[in-house]
Amino acid sequence: MPKKVKPLSELECKKAKPKSKDYKLFDRNGMYLLVKAAGSKL
Repeated sequence: MPKKVKPLSELECKKAKPKSKDYKLFDRNGMYLLVKAAGSKL
């Protein structure tokens, strides 16, 4: 059974904090937010 992924909300995107490595927050349609270690969000 595939993992259920909810859509990204504006609040989740704003609250995303940088970590020691870059990471991605995914939504259910294949889009994602890339959070860079320096703090930028793409």
